[in-house]
Amino acid sequence: MSYVKTKDGTEIFYKDWGPRSAQPIHFHHGWPLSSDDWDAQMLFFLSKGFRVIAHDRRGHGRSSQTSEGHDMDHYAADALAVAEHLDLKNAVHIGHSTGGGEVARYVAKFGQQQNRVAKAVLISAVPPLMTKTASNPGGTPIEVFDSFRAALAANRSQFFLDVASGPFYGFNRPGAKVSQGIIQNWWRQGMMGGANAHYLGIKAFSETDQTEDLGAITVPTLVMQGDDDQVVPYKDAAELQVKLLKNAKKIIYPGFPHGMCTTQADKINADLLAFIKS
Repeated sequence: MSYVKTKDGTEIFYKDWGPRSAQPIHFHHGWPLSSDDWDAQMLFFLSKGFRVIAHDRRGHGRSSQTSEGHDMDHYAADALAVAEHLDLKNAVHIGHSTGGGEVARYVAKFGQQQNRVAKAVLISAVPPLMTKTASNPGGTPIEVFDSFRAALAANRSQFFLDVASGPFYGFNRPGAKVSQGIIQNWWRQGMMGGANAHYLGIKAFSETDQTEDLGAITVPTLVMQGDDDQVVPYKDAAELQVKLLKNAKKIIYPGFPHGMCTTQADKINADLLAFIKS
């Protein structure tokens, strides 16, 4: 198994598949999952000749269950540790949900400065800010995230099962084609990680204001989100992201859920490939 040790001693697990000479695509997963959530994308782009990389965020998956550093700055620094360890250049960074926040912080703070990033993709991503504030009136009330913390602390296993069975993939919608395999895989990934990292991660993904990160990104950036996203409302995410980014393209998918990279992988993969090749 492949690991890189960060400056604070955290061991970050990563996958690195494909020709070392090929253009790298670095995937950043959502909360509370792992790099396994990118299986459909990594296999697809590997078959297209790309080098594909994905890592488990600290406290998630196979990475160290450290008690500290569960914030966007550490997430981005850990991504940097992977990029530097593998010497990734001309890379495309793709982030889903919380991973989208990680990508925005990494690209703005590290990737562009080191000339390592070619393009970025934000999929159902949390920036610029999820929580409702006076300056972000369309955000989600803090009480919703407080309820997430309470449910996680009370019965993390059941909470994760409920999220995967319901809003994450839109399986709670009438006529939805429910996959027990997808539900169980989501639950499996979540339960591999640490409860502390997941608890503290709720604050990281919901209360981190990334307005400045988005404004600092100059590389071509694709913004993708479904208009039936029940986890990250697209009008407070994708619609605001494209206004703040300097070089953005937006795709809004009618009826697609938060977890569309899995349930609509064929369409998402095709659009990602078109953007990367453009």
